Amino acid sequence: MTFIRNTILAASVFTLALTASAKVDVGQTAPDFTLPAANGKEVSLADYKGKWVVLEWTNYGCPFVKKFYDGSTKMTELQKEWTGKDVVWLSVCSSAPGKQGHMDPAKAQATNSEKGWSGSAYLVDDTGKVGKEYGATNTPQMYVINPEGKIVYMGAIDSKPSANPKDAASADNYVDLALTAAMEGKEITTPKSKPYGCSVKY
Repeated sequence: MTFIRNTILAASVFTLALTASAKVDVGQTAPDFTLPAANGKEVSLADYKGKWVVLEWTNYGCPFVKKFYDGSTKMTELQKEWTGKDVVWLSVCSSAPGKQGHMDPAKAQATNSEKGWSGSAYLVDDTGKVGKEYGATNTPQMYVINPEGKIVYMGAIDSKPSANPKDAASADNYVDLALTAAMEGKEITTPKSKPYGCSVKY
């Protein structure tokens, strides 16, 4: 009886946890947020109403992130390409102080320069509030938001869940494909995928 009662209790707690942690989904309005940027300014998602926005959850210490910044330059190539087409690219670090990937603004600025980062703003979410609101679980993890503020893609950056830099060139890059299709008014063939990489260091 005790076992059954404990099992039911555990199931109830699990169900409540799932309910409490229900996150955003494709087709939903992206939650607004305001975060400090590495350059000392504050950035709100609302600042970019009417624009295409990419959110990239990142942690430079993660081998899966290094795949795109150190072993290859795929992430910086994407940043340059799409910001050149007036897409806003926001890199978000939700690592807590003392955890892998966390940097103060000055260190983040220096590291961005070293990595060749070419996004619109690098945002520090050291409380993890925004990451948890979006349900970000991995680095890298990506979201594409349309000019109406709706999420049109969320999940992995590409189709090869490895830390091998060589895979970056041959994989289907879901962010690139989503932006290309959506901005041409076409259907996004993969609007959602399972994210892979390191866990976000909340």
